[in-house]
Amino acid sequence: MSHLDPEQLALLALGEPVASDAERAHLDACADCRREIAALTHAASVGRATVDDAELELPRTLVWDRIHHELHLDTAHASDPLRPSGTPAPAPDPARAPAPDPARARSSRHRAASRRVWWTLAASVAVIAVVGVGTWAAVSSAQPTTIATATLDPFPDHPDAVGSAEVDEDRSGARTLRVTVDGTADADDYREVWLIRGDGTALISLGVLEEGTGSFAIPSNVDLAEYDLVDVSFEPVDGDPAHSGDSIVRGPLSFD
Repeated sequence: MSHLDPEQLALLALGEPVASDAERAHLDACADCRREIAALTHAASVGRATVDDAELELPRTLVWDRIHHELHLDTAHASDPLRPSGTPAPAPDPARAPAPDPARARSSRHRAASRRVWWTLAASVAVIAVVGVGTWAAVSSAQPTTIATATLDPFPDHPDAVGSAEVDEDRSGARTLRVTVDGTADADDYREVWLIRGDGTALISLGVLEEGTGSFAIPSNVDLAEYDLVDVSFEPVDGDPAHSGDSIVRGPLSFD
């Protein structure tokens, strides 16, 4: 079979499944088509990889005029698509028109098709870049924000313990306390996470720290300006929900 259409090669380079079994068999056997796809794939990869390198500059109108002339586009595409209002492309120069020789005409059409492929590929990469930036912005805006942090200092009975905590708040206002504690000795007791009022007169249990790090939902009615101490304690399995008095680490929240 003949070589694959240049525009189909561009789509394959972008990862589109547009080849039949026969066309894929041709690709396996045709070094020219494989080289073309490899070059187009490289161009697409470079385009994707440089999205964040710098702000893209708007090319001069002259660039589109030359593209319009080289690809022999019709007057409907005379305006620069990157500008609100473009300038008409210059009329084709008869002195530069292809000679009527059939071989040269075929070569000219092939070059024009190749130029269209690269222009289409560049436009596709630009669209991918814009979509990628938009997706990144949407995901970034949905990430929780850290509103408070704490260094958890060890108590004398647990001198090797170290800990830290942070409070994250999502767009809905829901808050999560993330606690990390290391250096505690193995024990049959479990470790419980607490929020304690600054004056020590009240406390709230948030749950059990089963691993070195755990996340705990903070009730919406809890005022962290009041319950600003994070505490982790060893608790015996005795059915008593009260604090055991055996704190491992504790520290005050610092609000950003």
